[in-house]
Amino acid sequence: MNEKCINVGIIGAAGYTAGELIRILVNHPHVNEIYCQSNSQAGEAVSSIHMDLLGEFNSPFLDHLDYSQLQVVFLCKGHGKSTELMEKEHFPKTLKIIDLSHDFRLQANGNEFVYGLPEMQIDRIVKADKIANPGCFATCIQLGLLPAAAHDLINSDIHISGITGSTGAGQSLSKTSHFSWRNNNMSVYKAFRHQHLLEISESLSIISPLSQQHKINFIPYRGNFTRGIITTSYFKSEMSERKIVEIYKEFYKNSVFTHVTGVNPDLKQVVNTNKAVVYIEKFDDQVMIISMIDNLLKGASGQAVQNMNLMFEFPESSGLHLKASSF
Repeated sequence: MNEKCINVGIIGAAGYTAGELIRILVNHPHVNEIYCQSNSQAGEAVSSIHMDLLGEFNSPFLDHLDYSQLQVVFLCKGHGKSTELMEKEHFPKTLKIIDLSHDFRLQANGNEFVYGLPEMQIDRIVKADKIANPGCFATCIQLGLLPAAAHDLINSDIHISGITGSTGAGQSLSKTSHFSWRNNNMSVYKAFRHQHLLEISESLSIISPLSQQHKINFIPYRGNFTRGIITTSYFKSEMSERKIVEIYKEFYKNSVFTHVTGVNPDLKQVVNTNKAVVYIEKFDDQVMIISMIDNLLKGASGQAVQNMNLMFEFPESSGLHLKASSF
């Protein structure tokens, strides 16, 4: 085992994803120091915002990071802000960068960030200096579709519905994230136009050019729970259910966190973990794929740490041995 330790910086450390990062990194066996930057909270204790860290992490938010002390920095400023940071900040060439916004996810834009979905391109991640962490819905849906695309099993347009918890909207309040609106309520949003569709289409086209022949139709829902994503995808295929399950199990046989199950799963299996669970069932000529993750962990901060582990040649699961809640 590689016993080296690293110092980590987080830019924009007051939000939900940054809070999850700190919770993971504070117990990570290969992380020495964690430095948290926030424009709005500089000088305040990190535990005054992320209150569950009281007694575990006593450092204050900083207004700026000393990059010479760091080996890696996570960008958590939000969509559109990472591009500004890359243009404004003078990051050392030796500093590894993991961005959690959508700014650098599309490889067609010609940027130097590697798309950080380990189940798809772990070999590139290991060699990368800059990672674009995938979106939460994009991660969940892609893990349900990648094996099928890789084996050209999809013979029709793909239809997807997905439900996400309220933390997917971020920490800033809006009229659809207040408790009184979200509780005992559900709604559709960004039907057929969700921003993660571009990531999904690009990944599927990379793994199988034939996938471009089929349209992806996606209906996302706001759920009345705080965290987790469940998506259901279906498409036509001539292959038997038994053979499709074998293909999925073979595709993910070396995956640390993505598991194919033979039992219709429930969201509690993945919430508070970095796991993804995938279930396959066939109805006549329609293949249904259920996939689920925790949007803040495998869909954001957990996957970011997974990518960090790969970049520094740490065991892939370091700091990510997290257990779901049974009740």
